[in-house]
Amino acid sequence: MSIILYGAALSPFVRKADAFLREKGAEFELESVNIMPMPDWFKEISPARRIPVLRDTEVGSEGPLGTIPDSSAICAYAERKFPEPALYPSDPYDHGRAVWFEEYCDSELAGAIGMGIFRPIQFSRFQGKEPDVATAKKTYAEKLPRPLDYLEGEIGSSGFLVGESLSIADISIACQLVQLELVAGPLDAARWPGVAGLVERLAKRASFAPCIAICRKIVKQDPVDLAS
Repeated sequence: MSIILYGAALSPFVRKADAFLREKGAEFELESVNIMPMPDWFKEISPARRIPVLRDTEVGSEGPLGTIPDSSAICAYAERKFPEPALYPSDPYDHGRAVWFEEYCDSELAGAIGMGIFRPIQFSRFQGKEPDVATAKKTYAEKLPRPLDYLEGEIGSSGFLVGESLSIADISIACQLVQLELVAGPLDAARWPGVAGLVERLAKRASFAPCIAICRKIVKQDPVDLAS
């Protein structure tokens, strides 16, 4: 097996790369890396000190050679290495839009969910503390609606963000919102029906199921109701 994906299943960015590779039908090994603290060997292949990092042993088996850091770079690499099925649109405009949604979900949406909701709840639990529900509720009410409203308005009649089929845009939004669901339950389908429906469909796909199953074993507590 030439492809190794280093990271932790609980990371939405590892989840994105994991699901992308599975959608491609690529054979790979997910190798868990504990980044607290980050081992020296991993620092050598992750200049930004983040997960995931992919290694293609056909290119290099030691050190930085053969490695690709960052989930977006990994997905771009995998698209070229495993061209079918295509997960980036061939049309230039649609391609640009898909890359934009990937970036938006990885930054704006991830910032609100990861830093404002997931960390205050789950990282507190990992440290043996009570969840910071107040911070999570404030984020849920004040910061999360804006990106969700925007994305809701961009989902077409096909149920996808771009075109008529699954793309990196859809994988990116689902991976971030699965993170929200783990600690706060499913998204409000009455308020954001398009987004909620997309995430529900993708979470059931065979490409998402293995990583989500691992996450549910890690996050054992019941979701926190942030809407009340």
